[in-house]
Amino acid sequence: MSQKKVCVVGAGYWGKNHVRTLDELGCLGGIVDADKNLLKKFRNDYPYILIHDNLEETLSKNFYDGYVVATPAETHFDIAKKIINNSKHILIEKPLTLSIEHATYLVDLANKNNINLMVGHLMLFHPAIKKIKKMIKDEMIGDLQYIYSNRLNLGKVRTEENVFWSLAPHDISIFDYLIGSSPKKIISNGSTFLQKGIPDSTLTQIKYKNNIDGHIFVSWLHPFKEQRLVVIGSNAMITFEDSKDGKPLKLYTKKFDFENGIPEKIDGPITLIEYENKMPLAEELSYFINHLDGKKLDIANGKHALEVTKILVNAGNQLIENG
Repeated sequence: MSQKKVCVVGAGYWGKNHVRTLDELGCLGGIVDADKNLLKKFRNDYPYILIHDNLEETLSKNFYDGYVVATPAETHFDIAKKIINNSKHILIEKPLTLSIEHATYLVDLANKNNINLMVGHLMLFHPAIKKIKKMIKDEMIGDLQYIYSNRLNLGKVRTEENVFWSLAPHDISIFDYLIGSSPKKIISNGSTFLQKGIPDSTLTQIKYKNNIDGHIFVSWLHPFKEQRLVVIGSNAMITFEDSKDGKPLKLYTKKFDFENGIPEKIDGPITLIEYENKMPLAEELSYFINHLDGKKLDIANGKHALEVTKILVNAGNQLIENG
């Protein structure tokens, strides 16, 4: 790993994981946060890095090769704009922004300044998801037909965003990555129980070209944790259960054949698929660090994040309209 230095802006709930992982990778250079107590703790834990209470100081002195932004989503646009305008590569946590207009602006600004804008769609760096992508590419399941994802749990309930904006970006990014095209149609419905105007459970149907369909079911009002991805092809099917022990990835040799116009079920073996045991966050940050030289991003780039934002906004607007 090169000795590039990265600054983490926002070292709280999720930012602290970036801090820890960047330190393990030998590339943690500094931290920016407004919480003085938090800064004091990090100053004790990491005495060899720089600590800042404002972003402008870091930009004016040109300390870092890149930035990771893990602040609340409503702050992403202004922070990212400052960093990109100072010609620094940036990894910004999902969602990129809360509007299509702001997301488009940042993508265009990054392109104009030859800056790598990466977004923290963590699951794209999960070895199981990368394995599924390869299995689809190698035609192990035949033609891709349907994908669905369940991301369910009891909490964490948020007050500033609904469950779709909170949980679905993971699955939207996975769908975009595996299918490789934009949706033709989105239908989203939700149920609200705990807080007025903030859906707690949503079901979103997405239609793509080549007759590929999918749905995303997310809820923070569920009696048990379930994170399940199912990929259905014309010749076989794949399941990945991220919430189960061992996080199993399985290939089901199951399909239907039509003989004399009658569907006949072909029920073949189920195979446990091995994949590399690597931490997605370390993989994501390593990828970002390895592109601090300006080499173009193929995964989790601004274009991909803009597509995810469009789906979030489209579905989110339907949730508001449907009450």
